[in-house]
Amino acid sequence: MSRTSRPITNLKLTWPSKPEQVHAEPAALHLARIVTPPESRPATVHNRLIEGDNLAVMAALLPDWRGRVDLIYADPPFMSGKRYAARIGRGEDSRKPDEWLLGDGYDDRWADPDAYLTMMYERLWLMRELLSEHGTLYLHADWHASHYLRLLLDELFGSERLLNEIAWVYHGPSPVRRAFNRKHDTLFVYAKSDDYTFNADAVRVPYDDSTVQTFASSRKAGFGKVPDLARGKVPEDWWYFPVVARLHGERTGYPTQKPEALVERIVKASSNADDVVADFFCGSGTLPAVAERLGRAWLACDASPRAIHTTTKRLLGVTGCAPFEVWSASQDHTTNECVSVQLDHTGRTLQVTLRKYQAAVPDDLRARVHSFKDLVDYWEIDPDFRGGVFCSRWQSFRSRTQPELVTQAKFHVDGRKGKQIAVRVVDVLGRTTTVTIPD
Repeated sequence: MSRTSRPITNLKLTWPSKPEQVHAEPAALHLARIVTPPESRPATVHNRLIEGDNLAVMAALLPDWRGRVDLIYADPPFMSGKRYAARIGRGEDSRKPDEWLLGDGYDDRWADPDAYLTMMYERLWLMRELLSEHGTLYLHADWHASHYLRLLLDELFGSERLLNEIAWVYHGPSPVRRAFNRKHDTLFVYAKSDDYTFNADAVRVPYDDSTVQTFASSRKAGFGKVPDLARGKVPEDWWYFPVVARLHGERTGYPTQKPEALVERIVKASSNADDVVADFFCGSGTLPAVAERLGRAWLACDASPRAIHTTTKRLLGVTGCAPFEVWSASQDHTTNECVSVQLDHTGRTLQVTLRKYQAAVPDDLRARVHSFKDLVDYWEIDPDFRGGVFCSRWQSFRSRTQPELVTQAKFHVDGRKGKQIAVRVVDVLGRTTTVTIPD
């Protein structure tokens, strides 16, 4: 790559509330659940999904994880000034947003730019500390704050550590009528050192047909240099991938979700098998889902319970997903909605049936509810609950590709005397209820 011979030094972005040093109070993390998906492969590492403010979570991870994370993808708020909602309805017409059933997503409104910059500066500092010497950071941004964020990255990593400024380009409708439509995001790629991972062969793409035809028709094409057309080329620093709104099979309903193909290129290029990759603004869970498919160990974090719930369902949809841990930095926010569960024994078979879920709902949702199953988004069972950590051994959930909820589960049992079953239910509004039943 081309670099300036003398990197820019001592250039810093300042603002009134900028901290002189980053002092983050570590969160008190506790293991809340262990999720074992159906037909899961054996777990060789303990992948972690963590609910909590990522500043405190990263501070808590530092003692054990400093210098051990090989790739961080960060898709933070963009300082857009908007509050984003999540789509929680089923079978709705995508062309009629006024009819969508919505729940809480996340808030990207800030008191002023200073507050946003302080938030990002502290978190980027911690990400740098967590990165290994071979590690790379991909920071996702758009036009709202990308110019500020690049200066912060230059200060924290050094301008000479910039590998790429990638433009992700896409199509779609736009409300802009007095300027060109804004249809690209920016990804800043910074390496921790000169000894970074980049797997060029893992991300090669075919040459354009016009290029192949040009070389076939003229010996003078390429000024005498003939590329290996069969091998393909390393992509340029502009990438076209469709937005998730055009990818029906990937939609989770979580706002500003990024396409798997985009994140897959990042993971393949800048990590190796069994490396540790992380996303501390994980949102809908694209990075952990892709990492799971590609055989990387992962850490993922978000402050939103809905994001953690969405990511959990996303992981359960990955074929052969290994068991993973769900940690929390927050107090238990379980509610006490009405849940009815029936247990039936037949020989050594125990059948667990979800019979009822009842909760207060807003009027726009009540009109769409025909059965309690319309309210339940996800439920899971710990068939041998011993208090403390919930060990999820069976799960059923609804998604756009799997709209029906399974309400019965069967387990092989032996010597059940004195044991408890725990059932955890998450409704479409994101409320969680856990009940225990003596067997």
